[in-house]
Amino acid sequence: MSVRYNVLIVGTGHGGAQAAIALRQRGFTGTIGMAGEEPEIPYERPPLSKDYLAGDKEFDRILIRPATFWAERNVAMLTGQRIIAVDPVAHVVTSHDGERIGYDSLIWAAGGHARRLSCQGHDLTGVHAVRSRADVDRMITELVTTTRVVVIGGGYIGLEAAAVLSKLGKQVTVLEALPRVLARVAGEELSRFYESEHRAHGVDVRLDTLVESIEGMNGRASGVRLADGEIVPCEMVIVGIGIIPAVEPLLAAGAKGANGVWVDAVCRTTLPDVFAIGDCALHASAFQDRQEIRLESVQNANDMATTAVKALMGTPEPYHAVPWFWSNQYDLKLQTVGLSIGFDQAIVRGDMTTRSFSVIYLRGGAVIALDCVNAVKDYVQGKALVVNATRASPAALADVHVPLKTLVERV
Repeated sequence: MSVRYNVLIVGTGHGGAQAAIALRQRGFTGTIGMAGEEPEIPYERPPLSKDYLAGDKEFDRILIRPATFWAERNVAMLTGQRIIAVDPVAHVVTSHDGERIGYDSLIWAAGGHARRLSCQGHDLTGVHAVRSRADVDRMITELVTTTRVVVIGGGYIGLEAAAVLSKLGKQVTVLEALPRVLARVAGEELSRFYESEHRAHGVDVRLDTLVESIEGMNGRASGVRLADGEIVPCEMVIVGIGIIPAVEPLLAAGAKGANGVWVDAVCRTTLPDVFAIGDCALHASAFQDRQEIRLESVQNANDMATTAVKALMGTPEPYHAVPWFWSNQYDLKLQTVGLSIGFDQAIVRGDMTTRSFSVIYLRGGAVIALDCVNAVKDYVQGKALVVNATRASPAALADVHVPLKTLVERV
């Protein structure tokens, strides 16, 4: 074993970076190592499908902190190290190249890997995910000779990429297997709004559409064959169909979990001295009737990192952060607070044709989430409605002349 750290962090995304920052901010003086499979130091992932792909931001501008920050705080960056095994008894991890790294406490913040297609042609040149800088750099290089792009998946990643590529003048087709885009994360009102917006920008949005295979010519993607036999010609395919949580080494070591690794209220796994945070952590959500879920968001990664660090340093506080998300498409800023999973009523607040409105989700009469499009005030004031599970009349919630904060005050 070449080296041992008091705290070893696996993963160099938002969660891993925040864990290291929180440790030093709270006075931790022990050794910290951060191992990540990418060659880069921690950077922001959300801009990959937006500003970075569009060329509006250089890579240095999406770094979470400059290299000097980590050096000054004595955080050892172990880049290019993919951890493939964990020995929870010896407190040692093993990397893909055989290096063994010891730890006193382990914070697993490895996130996930982009889910790949399994059909014929999935490995052709020109077929891309949007998960890492390397993914997007390859896309940017190929865009010079690309006029037609097919995006498989109508979630946020796919739609954000479609918006950027449309603005760059590419012919974009979005293929969604379900009857509407954003079907897993939003109500029908918001789905139909975004479908309309993309079509208005020239994007060919196709719903209820299944992919049979990727067609190729000379080793490069040339089209997408649909289940009905139609071939949609293209030079590039972007696959945005979710992630697979990177937890195999923990599960193999005996940690409880399946679709993610299970953690308790302070982000501990069932392995001794091992915490897990972020996209890969399966936790009981206070905002989803204590159901066990994974949340793929920067907010969740950052807040879980702070929770794990507090527990590691002997001042545990249960994780109880309100989920929030955002998505930028064209000139539309979508901000979401809460989780709309399982809603039984959706109320549109404002006029959708003005492109500034909110959708408020209720379950059993209580507010559980808001989707706010170009409506920052609703987003800011709506958080209290979610925290308090506010019950208000649908008429009051829908009335833009009634500030949402006044509804909280009435409770």
